[in-house]
Order: sequence, then C-alpha cells, then structure tokens
Amino acid sequence: MRPALSAIILLISASAQTRQVTDEEVRQVHRSALLIDTHNDVTSETVRGLDIGPRRTTGHTDVARLREGGVGAVFFAAYVAGSYVEGNRSANRTLQMIDTIVHDIVGRYPNDFELALTANDIVAARNRGRIAALIGIEGGHAIEDSLRLLRNYHRLGVRYMTLTHSNTNNWADSSGDADRAGVKHHNGLTGFGREVVREMNRLGMMVDISHVADKTFWDALETSSAPPFASHSSCRGLSNIPRNMTDEMIVALAKKGGVVQLNFGCQFLSQKSADSSPSFSAMTARIRAEVEKETSDPEKRRELTRQRMEAIDRKTIPATLADVVAHVDRIVKIAGIDAVGIGSDYDGVGCVPTGLEDNSKYPALTRALLEKGYNAAQIRRIYGENLLRVMRAAEKAGNRK
Repeated sequence: MRPALSAIILLISASAQTRQVTDEEVRQVHRSALLIDTHNDVTSETVRGLDIGPRRTTGHTDVARLREGGVGAVFFAAYVAGSYVEGNRSANRTLQMIDTIVHDIVGRYPNDFELALTANDIVAARNRGRIAALIGIEGGHAIEDSLRLLRNYHRLGVRYMTLTHSNTNNWADSSGDADRAGVKHHNGLTGFGREVVREMNRLGMMVDISHVADKTFWDALETSSAPPFASHSSCRGLSNIPRNMTDEMIVALAKKGGVVQLNFGCQFLSQKSADSSPSFSAMTARIRAEVEKETSDPEKRRELTRQRMEAIDRKTIPATLADVVAHVDRIVKIAGIDAVGIGSDYDGVGCVPTGLEDNSKYPALTRALLEKGYNAAQIRRIYGENLLRVMRAAEKAGNRK
C-alpha cells in the first residue's frame, strides 16, 4: 500500500473514533441532560454525622460537587451490611439509613434536594432547580424475610431494592459468597424469593439485580413482570469479576426493557485494575474471616472490613475515563443505546477513574462521549431517560394490580 493512501486510511479511522468538541457544545449538551445516578453511598457517612453541604476534601459527594457536575437526581443507598443479619438488626439499620436520606440530606438542605417518589417527581424537581433524592435499599436481607416490612419500606419512600448484597440471604443467592464455606445456597431464587419479586412488582418498586448470583439474575428476569435493572454493575466482558454482567445477561436484560447502570469502581471498569486488586478474590473472604474473629459487633465488623478493603483499593491501578466510555460502547454495540445508564457507586468504592474523580467531573464524561461520536439525544438517554423509562414501567406494573 502506498504511504499516502495508508495515511489517509489512518486519518479516516481516527476521525471515526473521535471528533473535535468545543467547551460550549459540552456545556449545552450537559445542561440539556437530566443526569440520574442510581447508586450513591455517601449515606454510610451521613448516618454517622457527615454534613453533605460543605465542600470536603475527601470522598466523592457533597452539594457543591453535585451542583458543579450537573447531577439532576440521585438514588441514595440505604445500604445494610450483611453483618446486621446477626442479632436481627437489619430492619433497624434499614430504618436508620432511610432516615439519613430523608432527614440528613433532604431535610437539612431543602433548597437543594427534593424527595422524589416517582419518575414524574424527578422531572418536577429538576424543573424547580432541585436535585431529586430517591431511596434504594441495598441488600434484600433488609426485609428480614417479611413482605410486610417490604411494604412498609415502600410506604417510607423506597423505590428499588437490590435483591442481595455480597451475602446470600434466606431467599436469593449472591455473587459475593459463591465459594464461601458454610453458606447455604439456593440455586438462584427460592419460592419466597419469587414472591418478593412479585410483591415488588405489585408495589411498583424496581427490582435491582446488581450483586446477585447469575442464576438469581435469570430467575428474577423470568419472574418479574416489569423490567429489572442493574443499579451499579458493568460489563464482565471487559472486566471479569462476578459483580459484572456477561454479554448474554446484558442482552437478555435489554430485551426485557431493563438497563445496566455503569459502576465507576476501577475494578468494575478495567481488567488491569481488577487484577491489581484482591478485592474481588479470596482476599475478601480472608478479611471477613479475620474480622469475624476480632469482634462480634456488626457495626465494628462493617467498619473494619471497610477500612481494610479501602487500604487494598488504594493499591489498585486506576481505571480511566476511556474505560467508562468503553463500557458504554460495549453495551450499545450488543444491546442498544436504551440499555445503558449511570450508577456510579460514588462513596461506595475506594478507587474511581482518573478523570471522573467525583461528582463534579461529569462534564468530562459528556465531552468524552461527544468526542466518541455520541450525539446529544443519545447522551440524554444514557444519563437519565433510560432509567426514567424503567421506573415508569415499574410504576405501571404496580398500577395494574
């Protein structure tokens, strides 16, 4: 091939991958999008007294950085660690986590946040210049095997529940303890687990399949009358960890109308990051075993585990903004533009991508997507419209009952 022709082909190939984007275009597109993040764990700090208002030098989330990043809605995690199962403390912890969202976030900053219960509420909050705050329970053990508790949580404002956390509960298998000795597994959902999914459908609550074992995913997909979604997961084809979803799962979820909300944890995004960190290997089981020997107090166990996992995360090779775009590309390629969204896991992961260090950096992602060739309409779907569709489908399923 002649050198000149070769250079032309290379130039055409490069232009197909990126294009020049102005600052003004980034601002306009970003401002036009309703950016919904379906998983933020700053609640684990606010429940201990953190004031989310002032800008802070640690973590990923505060009012200032949410505003700078143009975030329009956040599902704050009512995260209940598996250790609260001991002593039947799961419901108590769940109520504390719901309260920190309602009281310490929305109640403390009513000019910035507005509690949202429906998709229309999210849009209305945006129109009033406020950030919609929503509640998602992380860990199905929170219901203590009671549909009555599930219904009460819904009355308190919970609009999704992650069927498991890293622990298998009494009715659903988790991806986090598949090889852990002494754990009773169910081969997916039990009969009661299917009842939980159906009751969530009846209530209009979204079914979240992040954290679940693969068989649990397939059982939930089969059982749910509304589209399930993954509140904070990424592509196993790009980073092979159990918490991520296979291409087959992503395609099946999309066919049901669901969405994969991308997790920004480095190990979720980059195989190099995952390989450099033992967070998703036998190290996790070893840390848990050590902590269990050191203390029987659930809160102390949770805090010790968090500290040791964060120490591991600090040694992880960081992912990049390009890795996030690569996950968007993969989902769009195999399942379409309607199958992808944002579920950052900010303040729930220790390592986040270079270029997306906190909530203020979202315009950088908008720029990267524009440079890759995504248009404004597509970015609006990724950032929020896809999630609103799933939420409205859940609400419609509930209204049919």
